[in-house]
Amino acid sequence: MNLNKIIMALAITDATFDEVVLKSDKPVMVDFWAAWCGPCRMVGPIIDQLSDEYAGKVVVGKVDVDANQEFAAKYGVRNIPTVLVFHNGEVVGKQVGVAPKQTYADSLDALL
Repeated sequence: MNLNKIIMALAITDATFDEVVLKSDKPVMVDFWAAWCGPCRMVGPIIDQLSDEYAGKVVVGKVDVDANQEFAAKYGVRNIPTVLVFHNGEVVGKQVGVAPKQTYADSLDALL
C-alpha cells in the first residue's frame, strides 16, 4: 500500500480567485471543470499530479464551473475542461479539452 500522499490541486472559488490566482507571485494553472463532465474526470488526476510535482513552484487549482461561474464567464470558458495558465495576473496559456500530461507540464516549464 502506498502511503505517499499526493498534494491535490487547490479548490478555487469565485470568492478566492482574485487572491489565489490573480495576485499570486507564482505561475498558476487553473482547471475549469464540472463533476458531470467525463473528459474533466480524465484531466482531473493529471492536474492533481502536476500540483504535486510542481509544489512550491506553481499554484495548481480547480474551479467547479457549476458552483463558480463568475471567473469562468470572465475568461470566456465555454467548453470544459479548459485549463488556463496565469502569470502576473494575466492568461499566458490555454488548453481546451483533454491533452497529454506533457502538454500541461510544458506550459508550466516555459514560465519557470
